[in-house]
Amino acid sequence: MYDHADYDGFLRDYGDVDLSAVAWDVEIIAVEDFLEMPTGPSDKGCIEEYAEVPDRWVKARNAGVHIGVEQCWQAHGTWKRWPILIDRALLTPAGSGLQVIEGRTRVGVLRGLHRQGVFVAGRHLAWVGRSAA
Repeated sequence: MYDHADYDGFLRDYGDVDLSAVAWDVEIIAVEDFLEMPTGPSDKGCIEEYAEVPDRWVKARNAGVHIGVEQCWQAHGTWKRWPILIDRALLTPAGSGLQVIEGRTRVGVLRGLHRQGVFVAGRHLAWVGRSAA
């Protein structure tokens, strides 16, 4: 496990973001928005890797601080801990939509379960960073 601040890929993807220009809030996001949502260039493709075997990642994340993850997916069709997203307009002037900053495994599990036809909630909570202006 790594601390994001020590991970070169994370710093390349988000190191130029002016955090004083970002307002964070919890939002309700439709499942459809997560089905194609990208992550940073340094992690390109990882969400799809998690989506290929979602059950493996649910089981791997069901111990220690992650206890209850499997039950949240089974009972509520969503994650236990909210992912962190950012408005892509904060990353590039031509950006639109949202991007996953943290929670790639959770979003991958959501996509994989959805594709398998397993129950997932239609809406999910997430931390979202948008322009503070």
